[in-house]
Amino acid sequence: MIGNLLARTRQVVRPLMHRRLHRPDTRRRQTIYGSEYGGWPILDGSVDLNSVVYSFGVGEDVSFDLAVIEHLGATVHAFDPTPKCKQWIARQQLPAKFQFHDYGIAACDGEVEFYPPANPDHVSYSLQPTQHHHGQPVIRAVHRLSTIMSLLGHSELQVLKMDVEGFEYDVIDSMLQDQILPPQLLVEFHHGLYGLPTGRTESSVARLRTAGYRIFYVSAVGREYGFTRA
Repeated sequence: MIGNLLARTRQVVRPLMHRRLHRPDTRRRQTIYGSEYGGWPILDGSVDLNSVVYSFGVGEDVSFDLAVIEHLGATVHAFDPTPKCKQWIARQQLPAKFQFHDYGIAACDGEVEFYPPANPDHVSYSLQPTQHHHGQPVIRAVHRLSTIMSLLGHSELQVLKMDVEGFEYDVIDSMLQDQILPPQLLVEFHHGLYGLPTGRTESSVARLRTAGYRIFYVSAVGREYGFTRA
């Protein structure tokens, strides 16, 4: 289940190649956990059976989550508010250390509308209607990261992974405001999609750097980032 992240692809509705906005600014030994589609890097020696990992936006690929559990022994809390994911999860046989929660992350506590993918073979929902996301929206619960940690009784995280279709920008702002600074942050940025300009990603990266984070990984497609904070 440990693959090469540089070779993975995303949904066909996303462009295959992008100009990289940033390059890694620190060299750290890392291993990719998960499939070519769903893998993410973890710094070697940083996660063990006592670690808590949050994985937001799992869709129908939990290969990262299961690999972290299998190889590192950590407990993974996986989150996804979309109906298709919840139905898919219910059909799987998953280990006890995989704990699923059917709500999402945002910069507020409340409910938001998600627009379903026009292609029934796709998984990701959108915060707003687009060419590839339209139809009757669903209303689902979302929470701030601070609220989620309180609900689950966690005072700290080792890894926070987010693939949340544009929510990441406001979540990063609220995370920094609340001074929740996990040692590793894995983010898929969605500049160029949903009307989001590249400036949003550049601004978020700048704010993370100001908070002490450094980039240890950027994928070949230029969207998936790995940050570490001493």
